[in-house]
Amino acid sequence: MLAVLLSGWFLTQFDFFVVNVAADTFRRGLGAGPAELELIVGGYAFSYAAGMITGGRLGDRFGHRRVFVAGVLAFTAASLLCGVAQVPFALVVARLLQGLAGALMVPQVLALITAVFPPHARGRALGWYGAVGGLGSIAGQVLGGLLLDADVLGLGWRVIFLVNVPVGGVAAVLAARLLPEPGTARGRADGQDPVGAVGLAAGLALLLLPLVLGREQGWPAWTWISMVTGAVLVGLVARWQRRLAAHGGAPVLDVTLFRSRSYLAGIGAVIAFMLFFASFMFTLSLLLQGGLGLGALQAGLVFAPMGVLFSVTALLGPRLVERYGPLVTVYGCGIVALGLLLLALRLDVAGGRVGTGWIVVALALVGLGDGLVLPRLIGIALTDVRPGRAGVGAAVLSTAQQFAGAAGVAVLGTVYFAAAGPGGDAVRGMQRTVPLDIVLIAVVALLVARLTGTARRRRRPSDDRNP
Repeated sequence: MLAVLLSGWFLTQFDFFVVNVAADTFRRGLGAGPAELELIVGGYAFSYAAGMITGGRLGDRFGHRRVFVAGVLAFTAASLLCGVAQVPFALVVARLLQGLAGALMVPQVLALITAVFPPHARGRALGWYGAVGGLGSIAGQVLGGLLLDADVLGLGWRVIFLVNVPVGGVAAVLAARLLPEPGTARGRADGQDPVGAVGLAAGLALLLLPLVLGREQGWPAWTWISMVTGAVLVGLVARWQRRLAAHGGAPVLDVTLFRSRSYLAGIGAVIAFMLFFASFMFTLSLLLQGGLGLGALQAGLVFAPMGVLFSVTALLGPRLVERYGPLVTVYGCGIVALGLLLLALRLDVAGGRVGTGWIVVALALVGLGDGLVLPRLIGIALTDVRPGRAGVGAAVLSTAQQFAGAAGVAVLGTVYFAAAGPGGDAVRGMQRTVPLDIVLIAVVALLVARLTGTARRRRRPSDDRNP
């Protein structure tokens, strides 16, 4: 079951990152302009994040297995449309459809892990979730570069999308046969909330679109108008959701989730982590390719050890937590901070002469720590979520990840380019952003430490009564 679920998760992560290495071939082979390139790369994240909560709610209502299979089939069909696109507009539309299909799939992965796996096994399942996510992101960079260099069957850039078709087809068949249905579907009994679903998706879209396109366009007036409008719309939808729940309805967003201290703390820590992680990956790619002159494949290979070590510690993390306690996650934050500090010091000392060897060592430490942190943060957030709310709980968490990642790239990317100046000094840009990354990972450590201390205090009275 877990292998089938994680195949869908791998596909969404792979396609999130693989287009980064193909951007130049889209320009040369398809004639895509700058705005179209932005939408080909960012449109996927845009529709993926905007549809996530609705996708999670659909899983809670109609069954996680059914919606997961539908999502895999839709993702496979959208990948085929990407692969046969003849003009940039067609590829943009197909990428938006891919993102929506991913929004159907991914919430069901975490929901089924939460609903089906017993508590003692859930940590290891989430470890595998983290490991596969790390491998998918690195595979997008490395395998994507290899596929483009090999020019498989003369397909050029199309192969990075067409490779999903056989994988998705097999995954859909296996999912329909092997995945359980934990009996949480309530679609026939609860009714629907089309106002909430449409309003929430529109509000999230209005918030995310400026984060995807704003920095490249210099933050024109429409980006600020869009964000303000989106924030107002999300606020109105939240008010509608509370009112609907108070009158016995079934809102698309379960507001009772936010009464859980562990859920709120987990989301807060995930947001801080993704602000760091997404912006760090983005600015480091600029340093490697723009500052050090590496090709896309070479840059991907520099990232590879980080991805492998992330996967290893993500798998070992649950056992380390069982043996040494939840503060292992805080220690993981410390390892990440050490890697960032090593990179910052090397950039200050060596300047433009920094070698890739130093960067690989620093990234290895970051990967080691990240694997101990991210899966545990997801586990913290979903600890107290009931199975019948697992889909929307996972979807809200994933939406927070996507928005935080987009915001991190937008905000820290702006800091990077301001520091780099007109000459594009990549080293100076990294020198300004790495200290901010260290601050963000320190915030994650503080949130986890505080939550861990609260959980210990809460357990002590019951421990005394039940020796």
